[in-house]
Amino acid sequence: MKPSRPLYEREPELAAAARAVDDLCGAQAVGGLLVFSGEAGLGKTALLAEIRAMAADRCTVWSARGGETVTSVPFHVVRQLLQPALDRFPHDETRALFGDWYDTTAPALGLAEPSGPQPDPQGVRDGLDFVVARLASRLSHRPLLLMVDDAHWADGESLTWLASFTARLGELPLLVVQAHRPQELAERNASYVADRDAERGSDGQGATTRVALRALTPDATAELVRAALGEHADDPFCREVWAVTGGNPYEAVELVAKVQDQELAPVEESAGQFRELGASARGSGLVARLERLGTNANRFAWAAAVLGTDISQELAATLAGMSSAEAADCTARLRDARIVSGFDPLEFVHPLIATAVYRSIPPATRTAMHGRAAWAITRAGLGAAAASRHLLEVHPDDDQELVAQLREAAGQHLAVGAPEAARRCLERALEEPPRPKDRAVLLYELGCATLLSSPPTTVQHLRAALDMPGLDDGLRVDATFRLAAALAHNNQLKDAAISLAAEAARTAPGPGLMRLQAAHFMWEGMQATEDDGPARSRRLTRNADHLKGRDNAERALLTLRAFDAMLRGENAQLIVDLCERALIDGSPARGLGWTDSEWGFELPTMVGITYAFTDQLDRAESLFGEAVRAFEISGWSGAHLAFAHTLLGMVHRRRGRLAEAEGFLREGLRLADRVGSGLPVHWDAACLLIDTLLARGRVAEARKIADRYHFGPPYPSAMVLPDGPCVRGRLLLAEGRKEEAIAELEAAGAALEPRERHNGIWAPWAGDLARALADDDPGRAAHLAARARVHAERFGTDTAIGEALRCVSLFAPPEEAEQLLADALRHLERSSSAYEHALARVDYGVAIGSHRELARAQKQAMACGAEGLAARAQQARASIRSAE
Repeated sequence: MKPSRPLYEREPELAAAARAVDDLCGAQAVGGLLVFSGEAGLGKTALLAEIRAMAADRCTVWSARGGETVTSVPFHVVRQLLQPALDRFPHDETRALFGDWYDTTAPALGLAEPSGPQPDPQGVRDGLDFVVARLASRLSHRPLLLMVDDAHWADGESLTWLASFTARLGELPLLVVQAHRPQELAERNASYVADRDAERGSDGQGATTRVALRALTPDATAELVRAALGEHADDPFCREVWAVTGGNPYEAVELVAKVQDQELAPVEESAGQFRELGASARGSGLVARLERLGTNANRFAWAAAVLGTDISQELAATLAGMSSAEAADCTARLRDARIVSGFDPLEFVHPLIATAVYRSIPPATRTAMHGRAAWAITRAGLGAAAASRHLLEVHPDDDQELVAQLREAAGQHLAVGAPEAARRCLERALEEPPRPKDRAVLLYELGCATLLSSPPTTVQHLRAALDMPGLDDGLRVDATFRLAAALAHNNQLKDAAISLAAEAARTAPGPGLMRLQAAHFMWEGMQATEDDGPARSRRLTRNADHLKGRDNAERALLTLRAFDAMLRGENAQLIVDLCERALIDGSPARGLGWTDSEWGFELPTMVGITYAFTDQLDRAESLFGEAVRAFEISGWSGAHLAFAHTLLGMVHRRRGRLAEAEGFLREGLRLADRVGSGLPVHWDAACLLIDTLLARGRVAEARKIADRYHFGPPYPSAMVLPDGPCVRGRLLLAEGRKEEAIAELEAAGAALEPRERHNGIWAPWAGDLARALADDDPGRAAHLAARARVHAERFGTDTAIGEALRCVSLFAPPEEAEQLLADALRHLERSSSAYEHALARVDYGVAIGSHRELARAQKQAMACGAEGLAARAQQARASIRSAE
């Protein structure tokens, strides 16, 4: 249906569009989001066509449209928006436009074959953001206008991207105009609606205008009728048109067209025939009208409805089983009847017509046509993924070829960053069903497909796969490894360790067994509590200390041993030697890298953390810098990249670069917030940020972070980086809540001491508890400080020894305290821990009453970004002046 001219009673909507286009094309090039919502037939498509015409001379307009039958096709809407424009660029120019995002995002747009690791869906979305932003900048002379019609039928991948992208339009010279039916959007995409509601007030968002379309009034309906039929259409006739159509513009236009076809006089006497004519524009009336066009036209319309959008006349003819000449004849008749428009490709005149035709197809016929469509698409060489939307509609029939096609399609969907589409294919393949011997492998593939998006679903599928025959030994090991990872990400670390131990007990010696044992040690050790930590540590020592790092299984065990030794506070030189044996020339071995799926990113992470807490900060920073690059190159910009930024923030915190640390940690939280809430990375980033803010003297800000991310008991089943209760105890002390802090720190010690975890830099509970008890129980406080010193000297890093000496000095006589602080300074000067060095210098300056030392301390504190410590040094200097 061509849009009616003019658009009746749409002046406010057109005015809003004109303002948005003017803002976009003005000197400031202000972008934004313009959303039109309304029920079917209220003229959303006609309104968008008018906006397109309004902007055509000044803007670059790209458009896309969702379709009821193609909601399962990943990136369908995004490809409509961008692919035609990008296809016009030479290949080299396209690669340059995408930059580092080419390998991640170009496959999702159908511009390149997938390569490299399976991309993170968040990475694909970030790549789309990057490309569209660059296109918008390139087209600034004719600003970019993106139009999305029928957004309620957009595929999930496109809709999720639109939700995040339109939240940041204020940064770009770009306008997005979207139209949808509100009820359908809410029912199909509740998460999208929630995201848009949450983002509506975002500071980074441009102007957002939302307009709800209403039905036409009787006066506007009369104006529409007389524009088509003549001024002689009388008032009762026009009123009856409004009554029959409810003021729905589409139905009114169709009804008037049928009045013209029937050559009815537009007078009151003709009104009795309206209701029958009105019914023929939709539902069963439309079907009856279609049937009157003949069997061939009816069948061709069915084929077009099955294909949905961008309907190829040749493919529709194949589905309908007719020649090209017959198809052309049917197309002409359907076009004359205002059912389809265009030539090749064809489109239905209105989505209501497409829906009515599709639902009129007898179920058995509809299923058969979907099967034939899948066959035709496959024969045309378009691939299993393109055929999969039709395969999903075929009834289960024990067809092993269909199972194979769906599995192939799932692999192709995963390769472009569409795990939900892969899940749908694999779940449908299970219904076929597969052969009994293939069912376990299919469940394994399904579990792998949902690992990032739904750990509980992964657990269900992998457990089912392991409980039945069909997995060879290698797949059993991999399935168990992935099951444990899913359980761990689902806050079930104990179950993860149990699953690994059970599978290890039935696995023959070899690399597979070593992989299971390594994972078992890892998830046991990562638990916040365990029954017998020292026994596990002894087993790990026996298994690992003699290894040379000849293969990845040995390197994994060496990594776990080094990390465990670091937590226990064993000799730091031994720990560094274990780390070096776990790496090759300072980097993770092939197969143990940041994006290698066999072992996971946890192992290189543990090496880097171990370096960070053994005063090897250059090595830690190098490793975590590699992590950021690897994740960005592979498009893993969700939780993985959030964790990499968190780890770099940790290194900067250990170096005493507090402002830089805060920046990385806030970015880690921002990236994590895009993925979900309550994730392990949220705990780690929040913990480190709270610790960093306390070091900067910003107690109130630290409390805000703690409250926002619910940092406190109950803690997760996985340990937090660094020790969560210790950091919370430090926060409580800073807030003056001493009794609560003492309870928290005592609980931390009670959990760590039985596990023999004595690293006072990772878990400084003893030093902080000693300070908290200094006034009320100095004897116990001194004992705690002395024990912490013993553990620190055993560990042997300058940071650990310096911090321990600083604490012990609190309970020593003045002269001894001065010497202890001088020794602490000497150790901390040799370390990379600039903040702790500044702390010790402030304490030393106060102890010896030196204005000069305090001035140096103040300068050091300011260089670290520790404003609170600098203020304390300044106050101490003022006190010395007063005394003088």
